[in-house]
Amino acid sequence: MGKLDGRVVLITGAARGQGEQEARLFAAEGARVVLADVLDDQGEALAKELGEGTAVYVRLDVGREDDWTAAVAAAKDAFGKIDGLVNNAGILRFNELVSTPLEEFQQVIQVNQIGCFLGIRTLAPEIEAAGGGTIVNTASYTALTGMAGVGAYAATKHAILGLTRVAALELAAKKIRVNAVCPGAVDTPMSNPDGVDPAAVGALYQTLVPLGRVGLPEEVARLALFLSGEDSSYITGQPFVIDGGWLAGVSLF
Repeated sequence: MGKLDGRVVLITGAARGQGEQEARLFAAEGARVVLADVLDDQGEALAKELGEGTAVYVRLDVGREDDWTAAVAAAKDAFGKIDGLVNNAGILRFNELVSTPLEEFQQVIQVNQIGCFLGIRTLAPEIEAAGGGTIVNTASYTALTGMAGVGAYAATKHAILGLTRVAALELAAKKIRVNAVCPGAVDTPMSNPDGVDPAAVGALYQTLVPLGRVGLPEEVARLALFLSGEDSSYITGQPFVIDGGWLAGVSLF
């Protein structure tokens, strides 16, 4: 038996990176997965690979309310219900705060923060109607500390923790648990958009991260699985850092 047998989980940003690995793992654990993204070719290919009856792809721009409504309709048409959500979609922009155009700051908020809000607001009634379930929001290591050069991103990830805690309080009586994963450096197309040599990336994090390496998206997927299953049945409203020890502090040795 799989840990998610009988569950239907919608995963945003599911066409690649962490979302793709979450989709693969959740499907392997018995869930039917709704792959939501704006990368149509990759999303459709992944749905085809996972198989009809196991996965369906829906186009979803998480910052658009109408897209959420359409995605829910498509998911229910395919699988009859939704009882899980992984708010994984996000974007990252590098810029000093004083050099960040307002348009860029608003774009990051629209995807990361408003996208998460719309996911919770849209899916919570569906999850309640299904008898309860889980919501996992993707925050960040930077939701718990600061990092120069990613001010817009860090601001939205702090906001996601606030949304997570409030949603956990408001939805507990509806049998919906809400938690957040807070990844540190993870090797995904978002964090390495220019395709820098993995060896060079590894060398950088060998000096920054106590465990001496960059994280893997499948490692984050395993944490999302834990928070989506019965192994975490008494946990809600919490951030879970997965960063190789980066947030623990500074080592001089």
